[in-house]
Amino acid sequence: MSKEIQHILASLPSVDVLLKQLGSDYPQGAAKEGIQKVLASIRKEVIDGTQKNVIDQAEVLTMIKKELTEKQFSLRRVINGTGTVIHTNLGRSSLSQKIQEQLVATSFHYSNLEFDLASGKRGSRYSHLVAIVKKLTGAEDVLVVNNNAAAVLLVLSTLTQEKEVLVSRGELVEIGGAFRIPDVITSSGGTIKEVGTTNKTHLADYETALTEETGAVLKVHTSNYRIVGFAETPELSELAELAHANDLPLINDLGSGLLLDMRPFGLPYEPTVKEVLDQGCDVVTFSGDKLLGGPQAGIIVGKREYIEKMKKNQLLRALRIDKMTLSALEATLALYLNEKEALQAIPALQMIGLSEADCLAKATELAAMLKPISGLSVAVEKDSSKIGGGSYPEHLLPTYAVVLNGQQYSAVELQEKLREGATPIISRIKNEANLLDVRTIASDEFSLIQKSLQAIFKEGKEEK
Repeated sequence: MSKEIQHILASLPSVDVLLKQLGSDYPQGAAKEGIQKVLASIRKEVIDGTQKNVIDQAEVLTMIKKELTEKQFSLRRVINGTGTVIHTNLGRSSLSQKIQEQLVATSFHYSNLEFDLASGKRGSRYSHLVAIVKKLTGAEDVLVVNNNAAAVLLVLSTLTQEKEVLVSRGELVEIGGAFRIPDVITSSGGTIKEVGTTNKTHLADYETALTEETGAVLKVHTSNYRIVGFAETPELSELAELAHANDLPLINDLGSGLLLDMRPFGLPYEPTVKEVLDQGCDVVTFSGDKLLGGPQAGIIVGKREYIEKMKKNQLLRALRIDKMTLSALEATLALYLNEKEALQAIPALQMIGLSEADCLAKATELAAMLKPISGLSVAVEKDSSKIGGGSYPEHLLPTYAVVLNGQQYSAVELQEKLREGATPIISRIKNEANLLDVRTIASDEFSLIQKSLQAIFKEGKEEK
């Protein structure tokens, strides 16, 4: 072996040195394996003669990070710097840390998912939610499927098969993924019977549309848009009275279910699940992973006589939730038993509840951590956050964002670099700069952002 080859091999940093350089950004076992693989590959190239120069330690680190990033799972944690609290593309609502203990206790062991501990016989997975849902909403029974679209489909498939469904023209909505209420009604085997007009629907319109073929009255909450001005719709209590007088169920698709009044956050009034049940709705459906702040689920609550019919629908087998979703949902609902705890422990509610002053304090703290990075220009700027997920589309939350400009990178290039890190950071570009809205960034993520930007601008400096 020539002296040149020996010199190049001797210049390679040790595994321990490289582990320290990587820090805590990667799991130690995976980091060590990645380091050994990259060093072995370099040594082979040196001995083969394809690598004839000493490799800088920074270059070795870059190769290792690339190896580790490529080896990570496809589904990964990201830092949401967009300011959209319920971000559909980023997993919607984050789960509370308080749910983790319950998930570990039940999902990584055997559980009484469908086993009645009292009788020692087979039980129902949905029974675990009945007591807590009844306490929070007053509903007689509950059923949970994989999302709210599935919930609406199951309800209509069970109650309106080959029947007409009365629904206001102004409520024939389309939500994300081209999910349309008219399509789900026809897919469930029912027939749409439009009543009223786009902007005005009167109780008399429903009454006139009633026939022997009517199977249900459907109310759809238009959470992702508003009709304002010359508009009118009957009160829920009036619709309930009409439906019940004709032995029909009143079904209410709330979309994003609320268990708490959001007006203390400065948001406009939206009905809670309990309120619409109290006003006479027989069946109510809503999402678990929007404003509720839990896992993805479609929750059906209401009168036992209707939900018992849904439990016998063969479609339920294809739509039912697994033990992890059930466990996370029960733990989320348990937080609502103490309203103060729910506001602090459920990330979506905690983020929405941040005041403008809170956001300024967070942005100032993050900016101070990033300003020492050479080549990075940092400022704090007032901006607006969105709630997202089709909730409160017309309402923006005042916030503060950390504005990033790089001397070596354009706004798009810096945004790409932020996504390439060990923990990808999702920013928003505005006025040719990257914005990190601190409303949706946890304080314990600040150090991850700092490390990522330090690495990005160190790499850019070395390339020059």
